[in-house]
Amino acid sequence: MHINIHIAIGIIFTSVLHYFFKFNLFEYVFIMILSFICDFDIFFSKIAKNHNHRLFITHSIIPSIALIIVGFILIIYFNNYVIFLGGLSYLFHILIDTFDWGTNVFYFPKKQTGFKLLVSNEENKNIQYYLSQYKLPESYFDAKYYENKFCMGIEIIIFFSMLIVVILFAFEYFFLISIYFLGLGFHLSRHYHLKKLERD
Repeated sequence: MHINIHIAIGIIFTSVLHYFFKFNLFEYVFIMILSFICDFDIFFSKIAKNHNHRLFITHSIIPSIALIIVGFILIIYFNNYVIFLGGLSYLFHILIDTFDWGTNVFYFPKKQTGFKLLVSNEENKNIQYYLSQYKLPESYFDAKYYENKFCMGIEIIIFFSMLIVVILFAFEYFFLISIYFLGLGFHLSRHYHLKKLERD
């Protein structure tokens, strides 16, 4: 899923937790940021195979497992849940990414695993052929995402769910929804930039 969706899910997750843990601003932002921080590896996608940032270690379960282990230790000795919950927030991102294209869940196999609902078995077996139909490999993934009505429907549902949950459970942090629009703006600008490059 796109970063704005991960931001929205992170806000939903953190807001629900806030109802029980009463986070301060730093704690809330920390857990929320961990729900999408791994997507910043997209800025290094040019050095990844097929320009696919999901093959980096940042898109595996390794960072989240490390956070969860450290967080568990902090719970035992300091009764502090923030790192542990941040690790879960990160882990949810990786699990969610298994649904659209799949991701490099275990890292060392160096391949994407998951449900891969946006790509057919035929496309998956002959991915190099389909990528070759575009000037840039990332244009293939971008087009498949934005042409999928289910993905667009999910985006709308998650957006309104985010609004409702924040209002109900963490209204004092409602202003952080602005981060969602930064993520949405990034993906839309990238989408139209790729379309222009393919058209020219």
